[in-house]
Amino acid sequence: MSANATATWRPMLAADMSEVIAIAEIVHPDYPEDDAVLAERLMLYAPGCFVLSQRGQIAGYLLSHPWIYGNLPKLNTLLQALPQDADTYYLHDIALLPDAQGQGAASAITTRLAIHAGAAGFAHISLCAVNGSARFWQAQGFARAEVPGVDAHLASYGADAVFMARAL
Repeated sequence: MSANATATWRPMLAADMSEVIAIAEIVHPDYPEDDAVLAERLMLYAPGCFVLSQRGQIAGYLLSHPWIYGNLPKLNTLLQALPQDADTYYLHDIALLPDAQGQGAASAITTRLAIHAGAAGFAHISLCAVNGSARFWQAQGFARAEVPGVDAHLASYGADAVFMARAL
């Protein structure tokens, strides 16, 4: 799915991981995750991992997977396995280099994820909005979700973290 004529989302490959890690360091310096955490998401659920190819270079990535609603994985934590009783489709991380921002790439992959998650039987997509991104996610159909105990899970993401969900 294209964000514009020169940017296309494609499935992430293990060979892309060094570029994904470099983008994470540039885009999310305040939310560092070990290389192993990013690689594990791909290993656990490759159908939910994508890279944005722009002019022959990787300009962004998205990591997502099935999870338990309201039980967000703490930042920089290995999952070990996906839960058998997953009841939400969790968008773990999206990162776009500055040149790829503002061109519809995030909206395009969010639409693609909604189709995938719905086809997999999930009733919603959930995420942790950080770095003042809640307004962007609202424009994508997400809303703040109040879940008892979720604040303890949000703590590792910072004071402005917001748990959000989008019904499918």
